[in-house]
Amino acid sequence: MREKKSNFRRASILFFPCLLLLLFVFCAAASAQDIEARVDACVQTYIESGNFSGSVLIAYGEDVLVCKGYGLANIEHGVLNTPHTKFRIGSVTKQFTSMAVMQLQERGLLSTEDFLAKHIPDYPHGDEITIHHLLTHTSGVVNFTSLSDFEEVEILNLSIEETIELFKNKPLDFQPGEKYKYSNSGYVLLGFIIETVSNKSYADYIKENIFAPLGMEDSGYDSHSEIIKNRAAGYISSENGLVHAGYIDMSIPHGAGALYSTVEDLFRWDRALYTEKLVKNDSLKKIFTPFKNDYGYGWFISERFGRKCIQHGGGIEGFKVNISRYPDSRACIIVLSNFEHAPVSDISQDLAAIIFKGR
Repeated sequence: MREKKSNFRRASILFFPCLLLLLFVFCAAASAQDIEARVDACVQTYIESGNFSGSVLIAYGEDVLVCKGYGLANIEHGVLNTPHTKFRIGSVTKQFTSMAVMQLQERGLLSTEDFLAKHIPDYPHGDEITIHHLLTHTSGVVNFTSLSDFEEVEILNLSIEETIELFKNKPLDFQPGEKYKYSNSGYVLLGFIIETVSNKSYADYIKENIFAPLGMEDSGYDSHSEIIKNRAAGYISSENGLVHAGYIDMSIPHGAGALYSTVEDLFRWDRALYTEKLVKNDSLKKIFTPFKNDYGYGWFISERFGRKCIQHGGGIEGFKVNISRYPDSRACIIVLSNFEHAPVSDISQDLAAIIFKGR
């Protein structure tokens, strides 16, 4: 009898922890399914209104909760968007440019306190503008994509030097360091500096020093002539419905907006930013320190849902994207769209509300 009781106790000791584990796994799976269903419903409202087509990735902690495509990557051929679909990322490129600058600073090839004149000796006010000013949009250099003749020049294939000539001799909007004003010109100048000090093209530098080390094999510098597998076509809304987006030669955006990527690759990027794989922690702290208008080095730093939020959007002909990171909970929301008119920032916030509800 005692032996039977002993066996029962041993069985109980083994059974109840296993039962608790099974219940935990079941609840976690149910919770993940519930989140995916709510995400699908949220995204579907944007799809039905004609305002979204693209790919979405949502992560919380170490778990990827959602990673899927919605709508079509190519409407004419009926090709679906997937997690592997490649989208132009527009100004999300800037965070890769800023990372390259910090890598080159750690290697002693430049300093964020360098004056622009050190790298472009004949640049007007180059003895007043620093690399830090360029990174934080406080240089006063006019934003060339806002100039009245930009539509005429964006279709041209220009060297980086020729692109800089488009705005080089324009008056400053304000004295360097005085205020914040978003300027794509500043990041074109940074792209040129990266090429000068590294003795590599911007595309090669980013590929060899960021994409390759992180295994971002589906990311690169966009090109109209190159065959790029799984690349989405870009669309925009018109009075006659969706039409192909206008043309921009990818030599023009350069370090300000010329890259493409996928949700999966951008998630690899997000995870790397918690490590020292690319730069040391001191450099990361500098990147994520807000300056004027809550802008750091290629990122906006603010608060959403009572949490620190590090995010940036991107818009370029045919595409609209956003990556939002919540480092306190290691959450990440990536929304990439091949609709130029997609309200990706609104979508990102709606998705954040879903995952943070009740947490």
